[in-house]
Amino acid sequence: MPGLFVTGTDTDSGKTAISQGLIAALAAHELRVLGMKPIASGCVETADGLRNDDAERLAAAGWCEQPYARINPYAFAPAIAPHVAAAEVGVEIALAPIRDAYRALSDEADWVVVEGAGGWRVPLGDRLSMRDLPRALDLPVVLVVGVKLGCINHALLTQDAIRASGCPLVGWVANQVDPTMTASAATLDTLTRAIAAPRLGVVPWLDQLTPATVAAHLDPTPLL
Repeated sequence: MPGLFVTGTDTDSGKTAISQGLIAALAAHELRVLGMKPIASGCVETADGLRNDDAERLAAAGWCEQPYARINPYAFAPAIAPHVAAAEVGVEIALAPIRDAYRALSDEADWVVVEGAGGWRVPLGDRLSMRDLPRALDLPVVLVVGVKLGCINHALLTQDAIRASGCPLVGWVANQVDPTMTASAATLDTLTRAIAAPRLGVVPWLDQLTPATVAAHLDPTPLL
C-alpha cells in the first residue's frame, strides 16, 4: 500500500507536526490515512502501558482508531537515543515487528505516514539504524527541514545520505522552527535550488500546531 517515511534534519525539526499535516492534507484528497511511529523514546507510564505523545498525536490524526501497539511497536521510557533506551531494558529492536505492524495498518488504510525518530542515521542497535526502516518497509522518503541557523548544511547532508541509502526522496517540507530566524527567504531559495525533490510546503511559525493548520501550508499533489 502507498505510504511515506518522514525523516528530519534533526530531532527538533518538527517531524510529528508535519506528519500530522501530511495525514490531514492527504485525507483532503478522500484518502484513508493512518500514522505510525515505529520507535519512540520519552514515553510515560499509563494504566495502559507506555505511551508516547508523538505517537498519540499521529494516532489521533488518523482516519480510524487503531491498537496503540500498531502505531508504536517499540516504546521506551527514557528520553534518550532509542538504541540506548532499548539496551537499558534489555530489548533488541528488530525489523520484523515493525513490518508486521505496518502491514496491519496498511490493511486498514489507503496511505500510512511513518515518522522516524531523530535523524536519518540515528542508531537502533549494533546492526540497524533509522535508515533501515524505509528500506524494510519499501517506502519513499519526505524530508522535514527545520529552518534555523545551520539547516542548509544539515539538509544537504541528509539528502546525500538518503540517496546513498538507495531510498527515493520524493519531497521535502520547510518548517520554521526558529521564529527569530533572519534571511529565511534566502535560505528557502538556497534549499529549493539545492534539494532535488519537490517542495511540498513552507510551514511558518504557528502559535497553534494542529493537523489542519499545518495542512493549510502543504500541497501533497506531487506525491499522488
